[in-house]
Amino acid sequence: MMGALWRAFLEVLSAPLSLWRSSLLARTVTITVGLSGLAVTLIGGYMSLTIADNLFSGRTSQIVNETTRAATAAQALFDNSVTAAGSIDVETANTSAQTAIRSAQSSPGASGFALLRTPGQITNQTMTSSSSAGLDLGVVSNEIRARVVAEPDQLHYQSVALRASGSAPGIVTAASIQVPSAGSYELYLVYDLTDVQTTLTQIQQTLIAGSLALVVTIGLVTFFVVRLAIGPIRRAARTAERLAEGFLEERLPENGEDVIAVLSRSFNRMAASMEGQIVRLANLSKVQQRFVSDVSHELRTPLTTIRLAGDVLHSQRQSFSPENARTVELLLTQIERFETMLTDLLEMSRYDAGAVALEVDDTDVVPLIEDCLDQLSPLAAEKGSELLLEVRGGYGVSELDQRRVRRVVLNFVGNAIDHGEGRSIVTYVDSNEDALAIAVRDWGVGMTDNEVAQVFDRFWRADPSRQRSTGGTGLGLAIAQEDAVAHGGRIDVWSKEGQGTCFRLTVPRIPLAPWTSSPLALPPDTGDPTVPDAVVKALGESA
Repeated sequence: MMGALWRAFLEVLSAPLSLWRSSLLARTVTITVGLSGLAVTLIGGYMSLTIADNLFSGRTSQIVNETTRAATAAQALFDNSVTAAGSIDVETANTSAQTAIRSAQSSPGASGFALLRTPGQITNQTMTSSSSAGLDLGVVSNEIRARVVAEPDQLHYQSVALRASGSAPGIVTAASIQVPSAGSYELYLVYDLTDVQTTLTQIQQTLIAGSLALVVTIGLVTFFVVRLAIGPIRRAARTAERLAEGFLEERLPENGEDVIAVLSRSFNRMAASMEGQIVRLANLSKVQQRFVSDVSHELRTPLTTIRLAGDVLHSQRQSFSPENARTVELLLTQIERFETMLTDLLEMSRYDAGAVALEVDDTDVVPLIEDCLDQLSPLAAEKGSELLLEVRGGYGVSELDQRRVRRVVLNFVGNAIDHGEGRSIVTYVDSNEDALAIAVRDWGVGMTDNEVAQVFDRFWRADPSRQRSTGGTGLGLAIAQEDAVAHGGRIDVWSKEGQGTCFRLTVPRIPLAPWTSSPLALPPDTGDPTVPDAVVKALGESA
């Protein structure tokens, strides 16, 4: 269940992630809007806090001043109510003080007052505690009362939530008053700060709306500016793709004198230069291909004549002196090599010209390989090598160009005979659902890494001085590689000095069809118990 949810989550994220990776415009706009939003949020938050503090501080100062005036007026009334005889009518004075206190509470939001006796006193008289009608004395906390008792000479205030107003913000101010003959009393004034909160809320809403509008504006401006800026880049990318596809006449528009125009002109000059170079190279390649093809064809007629003359001389060599007879044999050998080289050159010219077409048939490759091994077995016997075939499990029939696969196998086995040092040579065959693999392994001299890197180069030989039994031209592996590519496959090579060489052909079972891995390892595993004893012996000898 969790796995399904995780996959669904990844699928949801795949579209935006793909857009993020592929679109410079999306990344630029997103980053700009994100950073702008962060900056606007920080600035707006600071402004909101500053405005809230200023509003609260201003209103608090106003309330403190009113409280000071109210406390001063009440204290004056109590002090002036003392008669010459030293007596005081505390209740009458209390009534007058309440009137003065109400008059001093002129600010908006004044919710009332309370005049409470400080507890724990023993006095000659006691004045009745009083408060405004409807005032909830629960807003007067024990904390502020304790502060008033501890510091009677100071004015105190505390932020509270007014229960009667639905937990609206409020503030309570407090001062100590001395009533003659009645002791200490505490004056509490209560103010409702809902109007301040409303003002702050309106300001915050305005800031939020303005911030959102600013961020959206920045995003839109960034979108259009970046789109305007990357438009020429997109055109350059499309033009480059068209050039890569072979449309060499494609060019960028050159408008204005800005950096984009300079880039366009430079790009167009580069494209024109590339077009000229490509055209010249194409013409040179065509001339080269035509020359090789023409020379190969033109040489066939005199070569045929020479071959006929050589055959006549070879048939009469017994009547010649030993020296002349040997010369005739060498002549015939070189004529055969010349014919092979012409055939290879013609084949390469066809590949270079792109004029190769596969002639595929449903093929069981095992009989084909057996026929190749039978053809080369006399040469192998001369070298002292034994040709072995190991057919592993697989799907069997594949769609192949038999002539080209045969040529590849003959080339692999012929090279193995020439460099196998008289040891056994094993050809492996295997296939899977997608591909067919043929590997030829020898335990001969092997090659260096540098030689392996050049093994498919045209006219390259690992050891030119080495006597070859198969009359190689240096084009065999290059043609074999082209044959593999024509099928949609490839040739891989493994080689170590003193340990031998292994060439592996891997082709799809259907030409040009996709495939993932070769059915055979490189080199194939020889630790299988089905490996012939001769191979095990060869391995022991190489060790």
